Amino acid sequence: MTRKALITAVALLLAVTINAQYKAGYSDLGDSETVSAFKTHVATISSVMMEGRKAGSEGEKMTAEYISETLKSYGIDVISPDGGDPFGIRQDSGDTLVSRNVCAFIPGGDKTLKDNYIVIGARMDNLGTGSMTVDGVKVDKIYYGANGNASGVAMMLELARMLKTNKALLRRSVLLVGFGASRESFAGSWYFLNRSFSDVSKIDAMINLDMLGTGSDGFYAYSASNADMNAIVATLSNELQPIKPVITTQEPYPSDHIAFYDKKIPSILFTTGRYPAHDTERDTQSIIDFETMERELEFIYSYSLALANGSKPAFSPSEVTKLTGGLSGAVPYYDCDVKPSFLGSYDPKVFLQKWVYSYMKYPEEAIRQGIQGRVLVDFIIGEDGKIRDVKVLKGADPLLDEEAVRIISASPAWKPGKVMGKKVSSEMSLYVEFRLEKKGTKSFGLKKHDN
Repeated sequence: MTRKALITAVALLLAVTINAQYKAGYSDLGDSETVSAFKTHVATISSVMMEGRKAGSEGEKMTAEYISETLKSYGIDVISPDGGDPFGIRQDSGDTLVSRNVCAFIPGGDKTLKDNYIVIGARMDNLGTGSMTVDGVKVDKIYYGANGNASGVAMMLELARMLKTNKALLRRSVLLVGFGASRESFAGSWYFLNRSFSDVSKIDAMINLDMLGTGSDGFYAYSASNADMNAIVATLSNELQPIKPVITTQEPYPSDHIAFYDKKIPSILFTTGRYPAHDTERDTQSIIDFETMERELEFIYSYSLALANGSKPAFSPSEVTKLTGGLSGAVPYYDCDVKPSFLGSYDPKVFLQKWVYSYMKYPEEAIRQGIQGRVLVDFIIGEDGKIRDVKVLKGADPLLDEEAVRIISASPAWKPGKVMGKKVSSEMSLYVEFRLEKKGTKSFGLKKHDN
């Protein structure tokens, strides 16, 4: 048996074993076929064996093989080579990281539209493994990524099965893509659009599935305010649906849809949004709400049919604005693939604590007059990491406003953010809090608001 066949067999054996374990549990006896399948997919992809699926790792490769074999078992044509379509990413060290995409195909039946496509994608990779020191002892940990993004891959697999079963309803063809190295500046989706797939001009729209396992906390649709894509959501929401997503104008999470925006392809992200265990070792199957995932699947299936059979959606002006960084020429902080960092931290609280509140001077006149409050300050972190264009969006008092602008303007350089691997100017908004606790004393708060 070849090494690849062995890896695939082990992954599939694990899936069967886990599924058998579910059937043995009293709490799972009432599971529907879909919920049972979700549990198998999530448990396999987020298992210890996958070791967090870091881009370029054996775990990511095994995940690609699992996706490929599962799609084949559903009777779907996998058009990527065995083990996925490999691509390389040059590292700063000079080494090349090898990742891969998995691509499958469900043909449409309309004579005029079958050569046009919608893409349904989900990222495969996560953070991998790490270590920490506890009481002087080094402890290894795994970032399992059950919700990020084993849940999205599971959703793609079961959506693929539904579409295959009802392929006679499809006018356009459907491409199903498991994207590799998404955490590496969306390298897999970039490779798919720029190197791998030759008919990009025939892709009419894209659906991205990322982090869909915590639906009890909310279910969201983000299309960069594309009127046509949102209209489908609204139409379906007026019909009888087990769950309806909230259309959001603020991107919940940057993911592979961004690469499709770059090609001016209308795209929508379905997600349940950020969650406390995100990017931690606590992101395990125990946090997944599988029953709500099943209801999400029903809506996303209906959306997929509408998109495959309806008019081609237009690429909206707001998406163009997003790509160019808006009127300020800067990308919002949370839209950066790699967020700007201060003193090695991506958390703006560190900037507030280590710089703003350490070196800010509470105006003496404000102390005498008992003036306190919060100042919302907006600023740009340039491609060179320097702060510029500092302005007050919501002031508290001229004395406090002036000091907040002064201290942020005097900030040491940051490490700039990146989009698609390129340094960009990014825009951030922070609340700077001035608080008087007792007469003659002062303190500064740590509350924030980020764009």
